[in-house]
Amino acid sequence: MGATTTETVGIAPVALGLPVPPFTPHAISVSLPTWRDNVGYEAGDRRVLDTMVCGYPRFFIGFGIRKLAQICIQKFGVYGESAMLFPTQKTADACRSFILSRSALEGAAVQARLIQLLICPEDKANKTILVNSEDCDCNGSASLLDLHIVLFPSEAFSVAMQFWQHSGAGISSRLAEQCLSLLPEGSPTSSPTPPPARGISFKSSHKHYGAKEALRISPSKVAEDLNADHSVYLEERYGRNLPIAAAAAAKRALRRRIAGGLLRDDTDHVITRDQSPPLGPSARGVSNVSENDVYLYPSGMNAIWNAHQLALATRPVGKSVCFGFPYADTLKILEKWGPGCHFLGHGLDSDIDQLELILEEEYTLNPSKPPILALFTEFPSNPLLRSADLVRLRALADKYDFLIVVDETIGNFMNVEVLPFADIVVCSLTKVFSGSSNVMGGSLVLNPMGRHYTTLKSHMDSNYEDTYFDQDAIFMERNSRDFQRRVRIIDHNTEAICDFLYAHSRIAGAPNAVIKDVAYPKYTTPQHYEARRVKANTEVGVQQGGYGGLFSVTFTSAPASHAFFDALPCYKGPSLGTNFTLASPFTILAHFKELDWAAQYGVDTDLIRVSVGLEDTKELLAGFDLALRAAETAAETL
Repeated sequence: MGATTTETVGIAPVALGLPVPPFTPHAISVSLPTWRDNVGYEAGDRRVLDTMVCGYPRFFIGFGIRKLAQICIQKFGVYGESAMLFPTQKTADACRSFILSRSALEGAAVQARLIQLLICPEDKANKTILVNSEDCDCNGSASLLDLHIVLFPSEAFSVAMQFWQHSGAGISSRLAEQCLSLLPEGSPTSSPTPPPARGISFKSSHKHYGAKEALRISPSKVAEDLNADHSVYLEERYGRNLPIAAAAAAKRALRRRIAGGLLRDDTDHVITRDQSPPLGPSARGVSNVSENDVYLYPSGMNAIWNAHQLALATRPVGKSVCFGFPYADTLKILEKWGPGCHFLGHGLDSDIDQLELILEEEYTLNPSKPPILALFTEFPSNPLLRSADLVRLRALADKYDFLIVVDETIGNFMNVEVLPFADIVVCSLTKVFSGSSNVMGGSLVLNPMGRHYTTLKSHMDSNYEDTYFDQDAIFMERNSRDFQRRVRIIDHNTEAICDFLYAHSRIAGAPNAVIKDVAYPKYTTPQHYEARRVKANTEVGVQQGGYGGLFSVTFTSAPASHAFFDALPCYKGPSLGTNFTLASPFTILAHFKELDWAAQYGVDTDLIRVSVGLEDTKELLAGFDLALRAAETAAETL
């Protein structure tokens, strides 16, 4: 290996707790640069928590949202209450119902209450704080903001946080920022009223919902330094963003882009005056899928949550199946809403054998209804990068009449063709579709050739509500314009890095290897991934799909893994699919309180997950070479 030094490789380090990249308003990720920092975050170490100015939005309620919630509590709450904020009454009511039902399971039932508020520019001019709809003079104004507050006893915060995290339905940081901008200076002006004494006890909860989430962190405003009006002006003035008035057009452009039928994907034809851009058959393997089959959500997890709600609303009640080891919240959704799920956590062909036994047993017990509600799977999975046999799963779904929901976030539709085998495809647009790590988003696509399409489509058309905040859609549209170009570069970089690491792994037969294995679709269940990999078609300009931008690496010892992570010269933090390379000790962050459980399914405690970016390939290889040598040195000291 080469003689590269730290001075010539990688990015400048970012201090613990700051956004990555630095100075990113509404950042999705936060710097946790060492293994010790990540453990400290999960363990509630004040050294770590007190430095954090941001975090992944479903796990870390941002400063602007906290500030707005505090105003609402002081204006409408009573002593000892907390609040969570939602964009619609429907989502707020779902939170209230969850708090009631879940708190009853964890100790004592808790009642929450809802307040609907409208905020408009006149509030600031008249120096009022918030107005109810009947008092508002600006009904119909485009700048009118509708806010829904869930107030509940603070002792139930951990329960409410479960809903915030799993459903992904809370308000975005941009919506909070706009609400705050319309409030008068000095809000609030009243104090909460002490309530009667309460005696409520709760069982200990999953670590993500514990006391650390309620800590009063006093964040620096590093990520907020850019004046909001100034940043919006720059985006619109220099043509990167559409004006906010064009939000509907931006959402239409997003749906068309996701549907895969655009012959020309550029601003002039997709966005503004041209309402009929050049469209052709969808490139997603189902030619007649259109923008009308695509639904937008404020986060990828919210798309998954709504897919499950859609299944519960339209199909006979039954357990779902979680096939393969998924990102944590998918499993939590299936377990906590509806009658539960069967977890087939390895996601291998042997699990399909087990699934067949479950289906046959359930069908024998009650042949009058489908044995399960739906099967949820990722293609490929996160973090093990395993791909399921979708042909076999589709055959079982047709035989036993259940839905298949595929999460294509990791593969993305430039690389894999999964829609023909699914009834519903979901995706986190937050990831590589956006790339810029400054906005959340999700999508749900119905397969118009699916056997249950008519029922699913009818329900969606009658019940779907657009909760995707306009400003977030504007940023997502801008970020995703060069999605296809970025995917090609990221795929190339990732394959080069994985080939390098795999060649130095024990599984490849390398002598004295400190790398145990590299999880990557090229090497992991390759037969199933290759079967769904997009095939090149020069007649219509379709390039062959790649293997995606995500991989995981495991080591022969914990010291080697930790040394590799600490030496890796890239950003370190949660999330994936970013335009920059981003690494995390995945199992520590996602399963800190259940490490032994995760290990049962092949998710090693010291696994490192890497999302590769757009950097120069040679520079990336030099950085991974540097980290590998650090791991080898650490192993030699054992």
